[in-house]
Amino acid sequence: MQIVAITGASSGIGEATARLLADRGDAVVLGARRTERLDELAADVRSRGGRAITCTTDVTRPDDLERLVARAVHEFGRLDVLVANAGIARLGPMSDLDADGWSAMIDVNLRGVLNGIAAALPVFRHQGRGHLVTTVSTSGLKIVPTQAVYAGTKNAVRTLLEGLRQESTDGVLRTTSVSPGYVRTELTGDPAGMPGFAIAPEAVARAIAFAIDQPHDVEIGEITIRPTAQG
Repeated sequence: MQIVAITGASSGIGEATARLLADRGDAVVLGARRTERLDELAADVRSRGGRAITCTTDVTRPDDLERLVARAVHEFGRLDVLVANAGIARLGPMSDLDADGWSAMIDVNLRGVLNGIAAALPVFRHQGRGHLVTTVSTSGLKIVPTQAVYAGTKNAVRTLLEGLRQESTDGVLRTTSVSPGYVRTELTGDPAGMPGFAIAPEAVARAIAFAIDQPHDVEIGEITIRPTAQG
């Protein structure tokens, strides 16, 4: 059994990952801002025999990430994996000058991951092992109009995780960046606006499970997962 904390766990990829990991016997610590949805998810997981606890978490607040990590350690004695999944997308041409949207994406998508690293890394170091998984995006691999700033935040995370990986070759920390393509989630605020070929969030959850299932001396550094019909 692994102890896995997940941000952005109230819907989409985070929720699917929590359900999959709990169903196979892992204990999940669910973090998101929507407390009611977290409580419903945790109750459903427990009704199926799984182990789940919740912690209201706004990833832009360092104290919230510290509380999420501390909750895992207090309840289960350790934290094996942090899935830094919370993210937002405010899409539109840069000529819209949506400075508020740009700042929000930087705060959630980039600073949110940094806050998670700051909270979890000391625990991982103390334990002698740990695994950091981040949800990035194929938007950072293929730059397209209306997604420039969003892709920029995701590529910044990709860069910092690679730097962290190179600083962590002592065998304590594993890092994995998962880059989904079109997935049926609430990321853009309009799931119905996703292309018809978008894949289910459960597909990404399976990729995350694969990465964390490897022996500790094996690191799956990057995974790209997209619909076969995505160009």
